[in-house]
Amino acid sequence: MAGALLDPAYATCADAVWFGAEQGRVHAAANRTWPRALGTTPWGVASAINAHSARHHVRYGWRLVRPRDGLADVTRAARARWPVAMVIGNAIPRHWVLIVGCDGAAYDCYEPSSGAVVTVSRAAVRDGHLSALGFPRALAFVLPRHRV
Repeated sequence: MAGALLDPAYATCADAVWFGAEQGRVHAAANRTWPRALGTTPWGVASAINAHSARHHVRYGWRLVRPRDGLADVTRAARARWPVAMVIGNAIPRHWVLIVGCDGAAYDCYEPSSGAVVTVSRAAVRDGHLSALGFPRALAFVLPRHRV
């Protein structure tokens, strides 16, 4: 989904069959050196997004959620319509969602299991109340870091 948001030519390939196959291909490519059973690493997600962000001269990186996180960088990126990947879970990372927009007080999150966009407040992300996305806590973000 991040690739489609960053690269209109990539998005034109999309139909339901292609999208399902492409999700599997991207997941496998992001996990080449990591056991698939352990999920996708933040650096793997950053690498997959960077395959499409280079045309904008932007490089994605990752960071952990911080205590008392103000989420300023996440909000800035989402308001500018840069997709931001967020891994959520309990104590361990369990699931990736994609922040696709922000109105200042809330984030629009693409939830890939359902294909729906779910709105969650910044406070819910900051305070670990993300049950609407399936797991309570944000653990890390993959977001644009710098221009290249």
